[in-house]
Amino acid sequence: MEVTETNEPAWLDENHPNYERWKRARYIAEERGKFVVSIIEQQIKCEGLTVLDLGSGEGGTAKVLAKINSVFSMDISLTRLLRQTDRENNLYRINGDALNVPLKNESFDLIILQDVIEHVKSPAEMIDSLYSLLKKDGILYLSTPNKFSLFNFIADPHWGMPFVSVLKRETIKKYFLRNFRKNDSEREDAAQLFSLDDLDKILRNKFEIKLNTKFAVEKLIEGNKGIVWSDLHLNLLEIIRKVHLQNFILSAANDNYGFTNNFLNPTFYFLLKKK
Repeated sequence: MEVTETNEPAWLDENHPNYERWKRARYIAEERGKFVVSIIEQQIKCEGLTVLDLGSGEGGTAKVLAKINSVFSMDISLTRLLRQTDRENNLYRINGDALNVPLKNESFDLIILQDVIEHVKSPAEMIDSLYSLLKKDGILYLSTPNKFSLFNFIADPHWGMPFVSVLKRETIKKYFLRNFRKNDSEREDAAQLFSLDDLDKILRNKFEIKLNTKFAVEKLIEGNKGIVWSDLHLNLLEIIRKVHLQNFILSAANDNYGFTNNFLNPTFYFLLKKK
């Protein structure tokens, strides 16, 4: 589907309070894509696959995967799709809604859902739709911030403010956005975060679930530049290095449904195999 120009969105407005945060995220898009691939390759080889990158944003992950896979890069934002200027032979740009994927005749080996589920009004409905698009034994990669993470409670990953991470979408719009981000108060996609238990209830009947917290922490400590971009997380990483806490953090990291992943881990990285 060909895309056309649209009005400039808030995330390109240099006067927006979140501009620098969003700019950093754009800057590391391709590095982030490489990180995503490194997680997926813990389970399958990313070569010769048919891939749907849903909510592809700046297109960094789609670009990395399209070098040796057939990739459908789909986003609801026309502006974002237009900014995906690379023309890999195996990369197809599609404008569409996560709840109405216009690819009913396609089936995929791999679907990427990178920091998207928290912006969708009907997450269970979306997961059902994506499940039907996956081939037998297909993989869904899903990343999303943790509602109950202490770090996200101190500074919400989307707005950089305390307490917002635990609020419901309508409360965020009615009280937080209306008072602190008036220009964003009518956003339909304001993020509502999930706990580990919330996600497990949506996913467990359809997928074999594997968390990848330990792998992500190892890559972060090694200096991977595609993982964090918020001020809080960047500052915490610098403190960890200065006081030599790397080994302690690595020893605490795990992939279990325990205290670390329920209340400390700021972002879930799931590999979900279709049952």
